[in-house]
Parts: sequence; C-alpha cells; structure tokens
Amino acid sequence: MHSYFHLMRLDKPIGIFLLLWPTLWALFVASHGVPSIQHLTIFILGTVLMRSAGCVANDILDRKFDSFVTRTKLRPLANQSIPVKNAFFLLITLLLGALICVLFLNKKSFYFSLIALFLALTYPLTKRFFVMPQAYLGLSFGMGIPIAFVANDISITLTTYLLFLANIFWAIAYDTLYAMTDKNDDLKIGIRSSAIWFGNYVKEAIMFCYTCMMGCLIWVGQLESFSWPFYGFMILSLIFIGVLYLQIRTLNPKVCFDAFLSNNYLGGLVFLGVFFHYLHVN
Repeated sequence: MHSYFHLMRLDKPIGIFLLLWPTLWALFVASHGVPSIQHLTIFILGTVLMRSAGCVANDILDRKFDSFVTRTKLRPLANQSIPVKNAFFLLITLLLGALICVLFLNKKSFYFSLIALFLALTYPLTKRFFVMPQAYLGLSFGMGIPIAFVANDISITLTTYLLFLANIFWAIAYDTLYAMTDKNDDLKIGIRSSAIWFGNYVKEAIMFCYTCMMGCLIWVGQLESFSWPFYGFMILSLIFIGVLYLQIRTLNPKVCFDAFLSNNYLGGLVFLGVFFHYLHVN
C-alpha cells in the first residue's frame, strides 16, 4: 500500500494544495463567499482524485526517464516495484472517481472537466518538446477556476480569465523552482523545463511571474470591489514573495525546493484575502 500511496504522491500533499488553492479562490468568488457544502465537498475530493490521477499518468509516461533522475529513480514505476498494468488500473479507478464527482455538477461543468482531463493526461508529454511545460501545467492546474464559475451558473468573465492567468504565472514561478532541483539531470536526458530555458535569468523570470500573478489578483480585487482585508493579505503576499527572493538568490537546488514547498503558504494567503473580504462584507 505504501508504494501505491507513493505513486499517487499522497505522502507529498503539496501538489494537492497547489491545485486546490486556485480552485477555492474561484469557488468563493463565484459564490460570493458562500459556496455550498456540496460544491466544497465535490471540488476538494475532485482535486485530490485528479491530482493523484495526474501523478499516476505522469509516472506511467515518464517511468523510463525517472530511472535516470536522482530525485525520481526510487518512484514505484521507475524501480519496478509496481507493475505498469496495476498503475493503469489505479489510473482508471481514480478517473472514474473524478467522473462521479463531476456528475453531481451541471452539464457545462462536465464539458470543462473533459478539457481538464485532456490537459492533465497530456502534460507529461510536453516535457519532451515544449520549452516551458510549466506553462502547460498552469493551464492544467487552473481548470478548477472556470469549472467553479460554471458550476455556480456564472458566465466566464474577465475575473475568471484573470484568476486563470494569475494561476498560470504562479505555476510557472513555483514549478521553475521545482525544476531547478532536476536541472542537471534534465539536461543530460533531454527533458525540457523553464529552469533550462530561462538560462541565466531564472531568478528574474521567477520574480516577473510572481509580479504578474499579483497584478492579475489585484486587478480581480478592483473588478470585484474587494474590501480592505483582501488588500491586506495582498500586501502580506508581496512581502512573502520578497522574502522568497532573498532565499533563492544563490539558486541552491535544496533552497529552491524549499521555496517551492513554501508556495503553499502563498496560495493560502490569497485565499484568506478572498475569504475575509466576504466575511467582512457579508
């Protein structure tokens, strides 16, 4: 069972949080701060199932590459502790679970979930030819945003697009930090990543993405007439990003990985800004 938990990365829940925070931002904005218990349950459970499915799909497609990377060579499929056919069965089971969740939402949500499924399953392939697979990951991790809006029978608006764009910039930033830990191995085996593509400007590119993320979120605040609690947490988020920059100046792989993990707190700060705004006005 430990091997299957490892395959789904349930022992490393950071990916669940990075997928969940943007979904919760959108869910609370779309419902004006009062999402139903049903929607909260469906979106949280769906996030866990889809992130787990994405990890399994990633390891099935990358199992030969993973065996040559220091950080991933002990993954269950890379070290052959789990048969590939068992991994396929687990993937199908997880996707069926996610499908059941979506069936409790409206028809538009189902159509958007098909796009989310396509992005989640094809993301691992982009590392073979696309110079910035981190941007594609942002697309995949952001699909909970439009689904949250259409599930609440809200049209896709500029707010939706800005939240989606903020998530893409955020994903590029944190996943570039993550990719720094594998940069040398990726160069040897020919895997693409933004950590390689940005070259000597990695720090600047990461900070640019964080700046664009915050710009999009503040724009959302203006469009939605958010109150002072939201902007208070935006200030805290900017301070957090400044501290992050001081951490990663040397681009030490371990420090970059720790900085990647700390993005969970950044996503949480943004959520608290949205949450306390609606608590204040409601």
